[in-house]
Amino acid sequence: MPTPRHVPRAPRSTYRLQIHEGFDLNAAAELTDYIASLGADWVYLSPILQAEKGSNHGYDVTDHSLVDPDRGGDEGLRAFSSASRKRDLGVLVDIVPNHVGVATPVQSVWWWDVLEKGRDSRYAEAFDVDWDFGGGKLRIPVLGDDDPADEGGELGKLTLKTVEDGSGSSALRLLYYDTEYPVAEGTAPQGVDSDPIAVHAAQSYELVNWRRADSELNYRRFFAVNTLAAIRVEVPWVFAESHETIVGWIRDGIADGVRADHPDGLRDPGAYLDALAEATGGAYVLIEKILARHTDEEGRSVAERMPAHWKTEGTTGYDALASIDRLFVDPAGEEALDALDTRLRGHDARPVDWHDMVHDGKREVTDGILGSEVARLAREAAQILGTVDAGTGPDADSDDAHEAIAELLACFPVYRSYLAAPVEGEAPTETYTDGIENLHASADEAKRRRPELAEAIDRLVPVLSDPTTDVAKRFQQTSGMVMAKGVEDRSFYRWTRLTTLTEVGAEPDEFSVDVAEFHDRQLDRLENLPLSMTTLSTHDTKRSEDVRARISVLAEVPEEWAFALDAMREIAGTPDGPFDNLLAQAIVGSWPSDVVLESEAALAEYRERLHAYAEKASREAETSTAWTAPDEAFETAMHAFVDAAIDHEKLRGIIEQVVDRVLAAGRSNSLGAKLLQLTGPGVPDVYQGSELWDLSLVDPDNRRPVDYGHRRRLLAEIDGGAVPAVDDSGAAKLLVTASALRLRRDRPELFGSYTPLSVSGPAAEHLVAVDYGGAIALATRLPLGLVARGGWADTTVSIPAGAFVDVLTGRAVDGVEEVAALLDVLPVALLAPVEPTGE
Repeated sequence: MPTPRHVPRAPRSTYRLQIHEGFDLNAAAELTDYIASLGADWVYLSPILQAEKGSNHGYDVTDHSLVDPDRGGDEGLRAFSSASRKRDLGVLVDIVPNHVGVATPVQSVWWWDVLEKGRDSRYAEAFDVDWDFGGGKLRIPVLGDDDPADEGGELGKLTLKTVEDGSGSSALRLLYYDTEYPVAEGTAPQGVDSDPIAVHAAQSYELVNWRRADSELNYRRFFAVNTLAAIRVEVPWVFAESHETIVGWIRDGIADGVRADHPDGLRDPGAYLDALAEATGGAYVLIEKILARHTDEEGRSVAERMPAHWKTEGTTGYDALASIDRLFVDPAGEEALDALDTRLRGHDARPVDWHDMVHDGKREVTDGILGSEVARLAREAAQILGTVDAGTGPDADSDDAHEAIAELLACFPVYRSYLAAPVEGEAPTETYTDGIENLHASADEAKRRRPELAEAIDRLVPVLSDPTTDVAKRFQQTSGMVMAKGVEDRSFYRWTRLTTLTEVGAEPDEFSVDVAEFHDRQLDRLENLPLSMTTLSTHDTKRSEDVRARISVLAEVPEEWAFALDAMREIAGTPDGPFDNLLAQAIVGSWPSDVVLESEAALAEYRERLHAYAEKASREAETSTAWTAPDEAFETAMHAFVDAAIDHEKLRGIIEQVVDRVLAAGRSNSLGAKLLQLTGPGVPDVYQGSELWDLSLVDPDNRRPVDYGHRRRLLAEIDGGAVPAVDDSGAAKLLVTASALRLRRDRPELFGSYTPLSVSGPAAEHLVAVDYGGAIALATRLPLGLVARGGWADTTVSIPAGAFVDVLTGRAVDGVEEVAALLDVLPVALLAPVEPTGE
């Protein structure tokens, strides 16, 4: 695990804000009083450097030297920081070290220079380009499919135009539709009257058909996103120049810490963190790292560990999310939901083997959208192994190497390994072998699945184990891409038995977690990741915490769900049963309140959101349709399902019956999960707006505007003494959020340990009870089962001696141990020792 280190300042909690043109840093500054009143300790900002115009997320940075003017610019950042300081709020900023945005080349400062000057550009070293494979050119996959009626095909659509270059001078540009590309000096002898195709041929870049990105691209990307080009922060000057502004924020006291996006894409994450720590004076650092879980030889679920020497306080919290979610899933529902899933797959279907599904999804990725990355690895491996002859090209052995590499990537059990060695020109690091066992495990599994590749695999493993080789380093950068695209963006949309389980950072074959296992994981977190973030919702979660909490209830009534789903499909199903299950769960999980259903405009917005979700989910799954090859007939049926859910009286009635069945239990789950996350080990984050019910689906749905005026009014009512009911308003969740955050901020001495409390009685399995060192959290789980057994009856919890108050209700609970009395108002309680009064 990361070595504990002293940081100048660490947060007790954070509140995440998405900063964009519609909600900029000046707007964020005006919100700091609310965030402080809510009880959060730091404000956590999405990326704020100059990004693509119109970007609503900021992960497509185009200029590292500027705070994005559309996000408020440097002046807005300073105003925000000043407002935060006045309220004793720290500032955490999301940064993007792995890649830059290149969708609009003229906006991307470094990329534009490389396009114009090619290998002679100073910034050529900043990008990971295989120039030789491209024949000395950088391939840009933007051309449409050739129209035979057009002379010259797609290249015949190129034009030349003189434009103002921003400095008052004019410059010649090559245009493909509205996208500008540079024209190198001396390559257009007749100026604007030159032949555009001939000018294009003279450039250091080559515009190619978009389909060639899957097999012939020669620059490293973020995943399979052609418009995000990876940069080489392992090169010292690239790190220095891409981080100069960021480091300045820390040095000047504008920010206190950073969250580094996608470290698995970096050549040497450990060396990067070393450099970041040195540059920032050891500031608080989190990394967006997914820690996979796997089953060990004894059948136990074991968490992956980060390398011990990494200079980071931990992850962004997906590992915590997975454990908390599963605590509220009834294990008794697994068999029935598995049977439903198998039935939906067809008469000859077998129960899903998660590991086979993941392998097959990853192979689709290695053979498809990430084919260019696999091909580059094969070229580099072949050069080392001597299976490429300069005169004849690849031989059969190199073909085997390509296939073996693809299989190794598909069998890799975690996102990546972390082998590293010092290389001249790169940031220094100690040689280490973190994760080598995963490479060996991958090799064993690949040979089991593909014994005919055993010889090629055995030849590759020593090469991929040698961190002094480029291919070994690149393999590690690639395995994370394959995992993310094959699992998160494919298999997660295919195994749909209970979609609570298919969330970022989770292992869907782990159905539930009992109370004892949950306590063990929390104790492990306290010991090993005490300053790591915990979360329930992010800008990247596929469903919000409240949608998942409601869906989890289906595990308590699996037979009822199967009956309802069959009835829905009879009315408006698609040919894809597992997808119908996913879509129906999304509808039930996000079904809005009567206020929305009774508003024509609000209902139209909800309908549009469901259509967008259905399209994205189905195309990511690629079982019945795809982004690159939409199936019109299937998508027509899919969208008809969405419309029928709202418009068809019988189908809507079925949905509303299910929602009525699970609504209260889902809200109980939401409050329990929120309380345990906010009070548990680590640094809890609250995603913007999630202090009330949030029924968002996958991005961009989870980045919609938040009504803070409404939240301010509800918080004022709570501060006036109101104890809200658990109803449509969501005020009960706001009460839990504010109470927990404030207690954690104002009385941190109550949160220094973790002791499970003893629960006795007939409903003991339905209560999670923890003493954090003074503060005590009580949360209900499996609420429908609790009702079915007749409630708490004489179930008791052993509360330590002393005077306590439930900070949620304000009631004294001295000596009370009957759970029915402790949870008679809300399904959760947060107890704190009564503070001594002065004489």
